[in-house]
Amino acid sequence: MTESRFRRVVLKLSGEAFADTSISFGIDAAVVQRIAEEVAEARAELGVEIAIVVGGGNIFRGMVGATRGMDRARADYMGMLATVINALALQDALENVGQPTRVQTAITMAQIAEPYIPLRATRHLEKGRIVVFAAGTGNPYFTTDTTAALRGAEIGAEAILKGTHSGVDGVYSADPRLDPTAVKLTEISHFEVLNRGLKVMDSTAITFCMDNELPIIVFDVTAPGNIRRALVGEAIGTLVSSREG
Repeated sequence: MTESRFRRVVLKLSGEAFADTSISFGIDAAVVQRIAEEVAEARAELGVEIAIVVGGGNIFRGMVGATRGMDRARADYMGMLATVINALALQDALENVGQPTRVQTAITMAQIAEPYIPLRATRHLEKGRIVVFAAGTGNPYFTTDTTAALRGAEIGAEAILKGTHSGVDGVYSADPRLDPTAVKLTEISHFEVLNRGLKVMDSTAITFCMDNELPIIVFDVTAPGNIRRALVGEAIGTLVSSREG
């Protein structure tokens, strides 16, 4: 049986990946179910420990609220609550396929989820459970990309799997949707991503991953089977690492 390259990973999913594509909003149950099935299968067959960080952009994005005149911190807190809705939807889908799952939130809401406690999260992973981290870092002004990097370091993950959703299957020299001459990069360093201003994750997350030598695999999560392919090391997407590409 093919084995995972990694013992423990953080899978980063944007909220937009969950959206109903016909309206670019809300939660498409079929999409969430497919992702849940892939994650549960990878956990069972590859033995890899998987934590997940979800965004909330399919429901509310803090930056959008801020640009419309809202207080930035308040808008960000609303975005954090949106991630909790997505996390509960994903937990439900995972539990429905028989995969024990725990949601941990950076903002305490004891009736619906556990508070984020690194050692408890690690213990869940060791026992074969999936852990979904919600509510971002619990602080405004930080994205869920930064949450993925921070949680990855805290729980000792060996890689961040950054799932894209917009038809872009990795890191390109420019936006391939706008520039037909854009070239896909199979491997690149964290420093070069920052130096060239490439849109992989926000600069805070990239810098954190660089400082902590956390590799990032950027791949198209909407293609069925890609989560497993990324875990076993197939040549999909782009590897962002401390080594020069």
